[in-house]
Amino acid sequence: MAKILIVDDEARMLDLIALYLKPYGHQVLKETSGADAVERIADEPVDLVILDIMMPDMDGWEVCKEVRSFSDIPVIMLTARDEKEDVVRGLKTGADDYLTKPFDEHELLARIEALLRRSKRQDVEECCGLIWNGQERSLTYEDTAIALTPKEFDTIGLFLRHPGRAFSREEIIETAWGLGSDTEGRTVDTHIRNLREKVRRSGFPVDDHLKTVWGKGYKWLAESRQE
Repeated sequence: MAKILIVDDEARMLDLIALYLKPYGHQVLKETSGADAVERIADEPVDLVILDIMMPDMDGWEVCKEVRSFSDIPVIMLTARDEKEDVVRGLKTGADDYLTKPFDEHELLARIEALLRRSKRQDVEECCGLIWNGQERSLTYEDTAIALTPKEFDTIGLFLRHPGRAFSREEIIETAWGLGSDTEGRTVDTHIRNLREKVRRSGFPVDDHLKTVWGKGYKWLAESRQE
């Protein structure tokens, strides 16, 4: 089943939600600090986040905004107030759904399952025969597997999920190495060079898609064209 991170500064709420989830086979992780939750999401694969809005130091809106800078992980926000402004702000910062406390156990589980199903469907990206599968951690071209390191795999996944967007070396480091990494930009360049070579050997025209953006970093073009 899924690995779910619960973020709430109230231990009682953490324990209550964990009690709901464990009978369904979900692995439950807990964090009481927003900053710690961001670091954990960056460092450890997680399938879904249940995030409380009202937390000290770093509230749920800030956490969601920070997470969205490097991850598309599904996020359910919890609010103690059924205020339209809270809901709108949460969705604008990147939340996928929300629940108002107190909430029904069965409604929470139904929303979790719906988001997990949607996430699985969206965890496959395709470009001109090149298929990236996040669930299986595989990259193929015309049914031929392309062997990549974990960081190369995460990097090309970032590009394929956001075609046309230029990513800085710092943003790529956050995705593949995690927040707080002391990795340098030259290391990213080396990984990109290796990534290009491995994909090129498969026969895919990677040089038409993976472009260097001088002064910025790299971007992926969904349509093959010369620049």
